[in-house]
Amino acid sequence: MAELTHFDVHGRAHMVDVSEKNVTQREAVARGEISMNRYTFALVKAGRMAKGDVLAVAQVAAIMGVKETSRLIPMCHPLFVSGVSVDFNLDENEHKIEVTVKVKTSGQTGVEMEALTGVNVALLTIYDMCKAVDKEMVMGNIRLLEKKGGRSGHFQRETP
Repeated sequence: MAELTHFDVHGRAHMVDVSEKNVTQREAVARGEISMNRYTFALVKAGRMAKGDVLAVAQVAAIMGVKETSRLIPMCHPLFVSGVSVDFNLDENEHKIEVTVKVKTSGQTGVEMEALTGVNVALLTIYDMCKAVDKEMVMGNIRLLEKKGGRSGHFQRETP
């Protein structure tokens, strides 16, 4: 079991010192989903939600969430993010939208938290833009799919 790195010898929270770590190419991919009723799904898919193009706004929100992660998560380091991609998969059968966020950087610490934050902010944005029509939407299954770079090497989830 790995030791918890965000606590000092006295058990107090602290930001990990990454100054001795090598700068490497780092990448993380995260995914989550939001389920909704059939009517809401049809409105989103057709781009007919009253507040506008839900997926276009959620895409921008995901990117903003990635960039603001260190301001939201207390022990995250501010990072230079070199790339963000956001993809949506619309599942017609289950009336759900999957959001996948991929983040890249060259740095001394990983971008897993940035990818996960981007997914969460995109899902919250979809909820916000659709809540007038469907308050029973459910967000979930938020997870890290893949991480590359750094001391711990490559991680890939066995079941996406």
